[in-house]
Amino acid sequence: MPEVIFNGPEGRIEGRYQPGKEPNAPVAIILHPHPQFGGTMNNQIVYNLFYMFVQRGFAVLRFNSRGVGRSQGLFDHGVGELSDAAAALDWLQAINRESRGCWIAGFSFGAWIGMQLLMRRPEVEGFISVSPPENLYDFSFLAPCPSSGLIIHGDKDRVAPPESVQKLVDKLKLQKGITIEQQIVEGANHFYENKADELIEACGEYLDRRRAEIAAGGGR
Repeated sequence: MPEVIFNGPEGRIEGRYQPGKEPNAPVAIILHPHPQFGGTMNNQIVYNLFYMFVQRGFAVLRFNSRGVGRSQGLFDHGVGELSDAAAALDWLQAINRESRGCWIAGFSFGAWIGMQLLMRRPEVEGFISVSPPENLYDFSFLAPCPSSGLIIHGDKDRVAPPESVQKLVDKLKLQKGITIEQQIVEGANHFYENKADELIEACGEYLDRRRAEIAAGGGR
């Protein structure tokens, strides 16, 4: 898994990249939790999501947003981090020009950034949003949400409480033309202690099912 450095809005961005198995492999980008609370591309959930996509033949990128690890710049309360994510996806797509399919996955703060990114990128065919903190950030930009996806969270989460995630799910489910699937990992806190395998298994099952539907012409 090669280390990569590419240009972002504030200078270099450090990432880890795994090429796809085929020239037209789909691409996926994985977004990490809040940088000021220890969030990096080496977070266990981010790492496991990365390999979940790798195992399915995707070309996958995870990276440190500005000010994290060897990435240049300073934390920018989400605005700059969204620009970093857009630059990362640009880089990923530039070296995978024949790619068919694009996915975004994010955990916590990364879920918030990821859902903003998909609003800008009509080519995204699906997303996985792990524990989106609806109680901490404004998700009203999802009007409408442009693609179907999975929102998955724990029922013992105190950072992104189940009732606040439910509010987001209920709002998105009113939209026509997309399908928002919700899954709850029982007994899981925000960090999925002792529940990470269960989380990744559920995400993998969802990804397999959705990609089969898309391949069969099921659209978004």
